[in-house]
Amino acid sequence: MVLLKVIPTNKDEVITTAKSLLTIILNYFPRYTLKSIDTLPINVDERLPWLPTILLSFQHVLAMFGATVGYPTNTALLFSGVGTIIFYICTGGKVPSYLGSSFAFVGVVNAATGYVPGSGPNPNIPLASGGIVICGFIYLGISLIVLIAGHAWLEFLTPPVVTGSVIISIGLHLANNAVNQANTSGFDAWMALVTVFVVVLCTCYGPGPLKRLPILVGGVTGYLVYLFFGLGGVGPGIDFTIVKDSKWIGAPATATPKFDGTYVSLIAPAAIILAAENIGHLKAVATMSNRNMDKLLGRTFLGDSIATIIAGACGSIGTTTYAENIGVMSITKIFSTVSFLVAAVIAIILGFLPIFGAVVQTIPQGVFGGLSIILFGITAMTGCKLFIEANVDFSKPRNLLTAGISIVLGVGMINVVVEWGTLKIDGIGVATFSAIFLYQLLNENWGTIFRKALTKITGRNFMKTHKGQYDEQQNDLTDSQIRNDSAVIDMNKFDNNNNNSISNNDNEVTKGFNDNAVVVLDK
Repeated sequence: MVLLKVIPTNKDEVITTAKSLLTIILNYFPRYTLKSIDTLPINVDERLPWLPTILLSFQHVLAMFGATVGYPTNTALLFSGVGTIIFYICTGGKVPSYLGSSFAFVGVVNAATGYVPGSGPNPNIPLASGGIVICGFIYLGISLIVLIAGHAWLEFLTPPVVTGSVIISIGLHLANNAVNQANTSGFDAWMALVTVFVVVLCTCYGPGPLKRLPILVGGVTGYLVYLFFGLGGVGPGIDFTIVKDSKWIGAPATATPKFDGTYVSLIAPAAIILAAENIGHLKAVATMSNRNMDKLLGRTFLGDSIATIIAGACGSIGTTTYAENIGVMSITKIFSTVSFLVAAVIAIILGFLPIFGAVVQTIPQGVFGGLSIILFGITAMTGCKLFIEANVDFSKPRNLLTAGISIVLGVGMINVVVEWGTLKIDGIGVATFSAIFLYQLLNENWGTIFRKALTKITGRNFMKTHKGQYDEQQNDLTDSQIRNDSAVIDMNKFDNNNNNSISNNDNEVTKGFNDNAVVVLDK
């Protein structure tokens, strides 16, 4: 009977309910304002005309191609698109990010399966997928905790000096991958230089719309230069055999997960690394777009975790928000989430075109390396920009040590992990946790914090008086009588000979002692 009252019973009620639901859905997502491509920056809730949007979106897809090691390109493309749409829905289109294959999984999957990069498809993908699915569920649990607990703790744990250090560590840690790609051969190194040169010129001096597409222009130019040199007998050239043998249309390869304790124990702990990376990426995006996105952290975790579960369940590698795409946004100053939604649709379509996946596999490592050098460098500089805008004071040892130690660990831990049982944490994870831990450990106000805690617990006043003594007399203290580093002074004990006077009027108090003192009048 109760259900019958809730469910609409006539046509008018059905239409009214449908309109209400549609309004709720529309209000959940941004209502985008159309802007010209010459108007920068393009904010999260704004968009460009459709043609520039499609080109910019393809640029975002191109930026994530480098991390599909050991997995079929089309499979990674398909589930990066699916994951990005899930992320868009979970965040209400308020966080500009693209989800791609996570480097956090590449290392642990290779270690767990014994896969050697460059040796073709990984034969143990089903076993790795089982570990990725469990990792996704652990990550989902973390997201639910954050959603319930709220986001206030994030500001406490990640002030600007911590966030900036993590962002710098992400960019410089991944820089090693970029340099290795560029250094595949001497010829690749020169092509990386050509790619970097084209991107830089396009970014600074490009005409009109091309100035917003430097990664796409640089990638295509580097590819064509590599191709033409190869046709002229200079350099190894590009082998199109794989393209010739590929179909135009076809479903991407999938695999059914197999759950093995050994693989799960090695891969599942990567959830902690994913969460740490996501915090850094969210802070980087918020810094660039000048928006406070802390309250969206739980929803970003939720979208990322669900995307990882679905990807793993279908035999693809787990996903994460991408530093490469953060670099693209930093260059173009375009933060519209429509671009990422369109990029997701493009990735899904391309996922069903095996011939495109084959073309992607022909892109020279030198070209990828050149693009990555720029993107990871820009990501690192975003952290430096955060230091400057937040006026981080490095004359304070707390800030100096937090940043210095965490950045060195993040940059220096190349092919090095911290192992604790089956848990393995790479350089980015170590940099994140060390920055958070050091900043809290080096808090200058621990004495005050302990005294306040003792006062709260025991009911005695352990705060300093104006004479530098501790009052341990039993008092019924209120929160208003205990504030930060201020002293609490009982006026009944106050020395009349001191340079302070209290008039007969309760509202008039002349203070000759420290301004930080809190005067408590005993009525």
